[in-house]
Amino acid sequence: MEKRFGIFRHLAVLALVAWGSVASAQDAALVAAAKREGKVAWYTSLALPSSTALAHLFMNKYKGIEVEVHRSGSQRVLQRVMQEVSAGIKNADIIHTSDGGHFVLLKGKGLLMKYVPQGLESFPEGFKDKEGFYYGMRATLSVLAYNPKIVSEKDAPKTWKEILNAKWRGKMVTAHPGYSGIIMTHVLALLNLHGWDYFKELAKNKLHVVQSANDPAGVIASGERAVGANGAEYFYYKTMKQGNPIKIIYPKEGVPLIVSPTAIAKDAPHPNASKLFTDFIFSKEAQQMLADQQGLYTGHPQVTYPKDKPQLKDLKLLAADPAELEKKNAEIKKKFVEFFGA
Repeated sequence: MEKRFGIFRHLAVLALVAWGSVASAQDAALVAAAKREGKVAWYTSLALPSSTALAHLFMNKYKGIEVEVHRSGSQRVLQRVMQEVSAGIKNADIIHTSDGGHFVLLKGKGLLMKYVPQGLESFPEGFKDKEGFYYGMRATLSVLAYNPKIVSEKDAPKTWKEILNAKWRGKMVTAHPGYSGIIMTHVLALLNLHGWDYFKELAKNKLHVVQSANDPAGVIASGERAVGANGAEYFYYKTMKQGNPIKIIYPKEGVPLIVSPTAIAKDAPHPNASKLFTDFIFSKEAQQMLADQQGLYTGHPQVTYPKDKPQLKDLKLLAADPAELEKKNAEIKKKFVEFFGA
């Protein structure tokens, strides 16, 4: 009996070795094909310092494959993709925004390639499309923030409702859902929590309107405004770690969680480089870098986070359904302009 088990163990080892050899051969073939293509065009809403860092990490690992970073706000990324599709231009390889609704739209129009990156089976359900067309590359939160040189910790707003107080009139900054996918998701999450009356009241406080979810961090750090009514937590965190006067508030009634998908364009001109870059994006190495250097959250189960950042499990998270984001996209843009005048 022991001898039979020994044979089975030996066969199992041989099978694993054989499988590893096949996988290695497949990987080598993909790398070789990607190097023949020579580049990948990445349309992304990830902040330029972060997207550039990720691109350089890939290019250092895979010499001879250039990553062309085309960075803009989520809504501008989608707009460019749709304009190029209409004109018959095939330039985009990989599309990444922070508006999950974009990928519902793109998938529905048949504009995405079905591709399952290596290791995705271990990611949470909220980070992957069940049909295999797009996946959550990163996650961030939309939070409150303030400048401690202007506002004391005792007086700082602790909830979304507290910033409706007239004492904050002319002292706050907000990013724009017509530009930022993070803020589009933020608005939907708070809309589901408090309704449109919340934003109607908030607008009475005459907020300074900027574009990107990253922009409020600079406005707060400079002292131009005292309080950020929203904004990307990862960029507030990075700005704070650089020594700037910023404090982050995670409202207890709930914090909008923004999972930012990535996908390969169906007509990607560099399909093999796109697949290789996508596999790389979801590797432990790349996902850990996003957490360590960029202050982002990810769906990778083995990634660890800085000790001075809260764990997602310790927060009340307000998630947004991508299909609902797509459905309410136009309404949110219209109402925001109506209330905030920009």
